[in-house]
Amino acid sequence: MTTACDIPPAVKAKVWERDGGRCILCLSPEASPNAHYISRAHGGLGIPENIVTLCRRCHEQYDNSAERSFLRAEIRAYLIRTYPGWDAKNLIYRKTKGG
Repeated sequence: MTTACDIPPAVKAKVWERDGGRCILCLSPEASPNAHYISRAHGGLGIPENIVTLCRRCHEQYDNSAERSFLRAEIRAYLIRTYPGWDAKNLIYRKTKGG
């Protein structure tokens, strides 16, 4: 696993501010900016365009429930509204040749 998939403190701060300090799904203030749209396991980068603020309950549902497809669509729509030109292909770590 590469550190490119980690979420640096500066990114967490930016995402927290962008998301208004609340879960983007249920609006709970008991949330953290630590959910990857493209998971770390799939090479999802730790950049604002791939990170959202979720509460523990919504994050658990997103990661491990039958609701995943619905929640993924909601998160995707949020990111598209937030970042014009957003493209999930730009969220994946790709090792470049020679480095």
